[in-house]
Amino acid sequence: MGRQYFKGGTLMAPLPAALVTCGSGDGRNVLTAAWTGIVNTRPPMAYVSIRPERHSYAIIKETGEFVINLTTSKMARETDLCGMKSGAKLDKFTKCHFETEKAQTVDCPVILQCPVSLECKVRIANDLGSHTMFIAVITGMSVDERYVDSKGKINLQQVGLMAYSHGEYFALGRKLGDFGFSVRKKGAGK
Repeated sequence: MGRQYFKGGTLMAPLPAALVTCGSGDGRNVLTAAWTGIVNTRPPMAYVSIRPERHSYAIIKETGEFVINLTTSKMARETDLCGMKSGAKLDKFTKCHFETEKAQTVDCPVILQCPVSLECKVRIANDLGSHTMFIAVITGMSVDERYVDSKGKINLQQVGLMAYSHGEYFALGRKLGDFGFSVRKKGAGK
């Protein structure tokens, strides 16, 4: 079997199926974004790429803040809806029965059903063509305490995170190893 060639495209998988929240009060919104990720360690930075015609684009452009909320496989229907409906016409928080609280470092809501939320302040807004990439410093992070052990370790394998891959949602599977396991001496690090 050989390989088939395609022209350049956006196939990168899997990606997070994240819910991005922005704004506050009556001006808040939530949208689904798979084009998001980490771009730097020190300072901790993330990005989200959003089309200018999206309702959240103007909110983030004006406020310079957003929260990346990681989703679980139990949230697939709500996550999809938040990517299909406009916040200009629908209160998606109410429609999806999302419980929220104000983030600690930005004036945006955190979705409590999401196990991890990254609070972000925009440093660079880069117009790339179809999307603008908002590159932001992660100013705070909240994690559902059910997933933090007594030593302060975050146990994401218990969460049931959801991923997005080329138009489809997937539940992440079992742990295959941890960082450095391929070079660790046998018996070390247990």
